[in-house]
Amino acid sequence: MYTNETILIIGLLILSIASGMLGLGVAFAAVPFLGLFMTDLVHEVQPLSLFLNGITAMFALFGFARSGLVEWRPAILLAIVTTVFAPVGSWLAQQIDARWLWIFYFAAVAFLAWRMFMPDKSAGGTRSVEPNLVLALLLAAPISVLAGMLGVGPGFLLLPTLILLHYEPKHAAAINALAVTPPSFSALIPHMTTATINWTLGAILVVVGAAGSFFGARLTSLYVPGQRLKQAFGVLIVVMTLYKLFQILG
Repeated sequence: MYTNETILIIGLLILSIASGMLGLGVAFAAVPFLGLFMTDLVHEVQPLSLFLNGITAMFALFGFARSGLVEWRPAILLAIVTTVFAPVGSWLAQQIDARWLWIFYFAAVAFLAWRMFMPDKSAGGTRSVEPNLVLALLLAAPISVLAGMLGVGPGFLLLPTLILLHYEPKHAAAINALAVTPPSFSALIPHMTTATINWTLGAILVVVGAAGSFFGARLTSLYVPGQRLKQAFGVLIVVMTLYKLFQILG
């Protein structure tokens, strides 16, 4: 008979592989998943999710870098913006009722799912339009604030934004992996004095998440078509979030 801890570890491994494939960091999927086992969104789920997000995004970056998919200039510039603005959202999360945070979360899920199922304009192997880095940098600020409020890191909205702005999906995932790593840790700062985490379980989840995300990034780099990957991840996120919604309403 599996214990809750075993289910949690196996589930996080699967989510880390999936998120690593997109360079998202695991937090966007981990928030509803951890919410099935932990009751305190702001002081328990969010701090652990943010730390896991930084670790998984960093190891996904290693996987993408091995294949030469990282465009370093836009990735570094986006990382600066997201790192500065993510703690603002984390601070706001301490001031806002958790029910409103879940409303923001479900709205973000709807946007993400819609973007995951939209066809890529860049499909076909060539770019008809150059990527719009300036607009990406401008949008990264509000995206980071919202992500900090949700405790998930900005990758879940930044990735579809980069694709919408004409970055090829695999390059967008690689850029995203770097751009979300430092803000995941900076967003932890407002949580440092209030977080309540099981450190033994947290350490196990970190190791599992790192391994899963690196493996996921290598899968994307070598084998997985971008559009099918996005659609599969969109289904996963929607199913998990609907389950959490039914749990809250029940």
